[in-house]
Amino acid sequence: MKDFKKHFIVRATPEEVYAALTNPATIQLWSGEKAEMSTEPGSEFSLWEDSIVGRNLEFEEGRKIVQEWYFGEEEATPSIVTILLHPDKKGTDVELRHTNIPDEAFEDITEGWVDQYFGAIIDFYKD
Repeated sequence: MKDFKKHFIVRATPEEVYAALTNPATIQLWSGEKAEMSTEPGSEFSLWEDSIVGRNLEFEEGRKIVQEWYFGEEEATPSIVTILLHPDKKGTDVELRHTNIPDEAFEDITEGWVDQYFGAIIDFYKD
């Protein structure tokens, strides 16, 4: 199991980035795929036709999202994604922490975060 931490700068307000991460209609705009998402703690979510699935744990509007991501068999230690949104002079500094990523999935997951997930959000909010 490995951990991943990275910062991204998105040219949008923390509230806009929060909506891009939690509102199914906005997720569809930047991802091009339908999404199942709710800000109800305990609800399950699905992105990219079930490529990413899990459970929502905690929300602070415009500031924080905590999720558990599922990787096939239930792991003894949950894989937790924490996204913190910090105001920045260029928009929003997104602090991503993803813990307990299975070794065999680590490269795909980290590339996905950079290229497909936050890469797409950054492109969506370009000037």
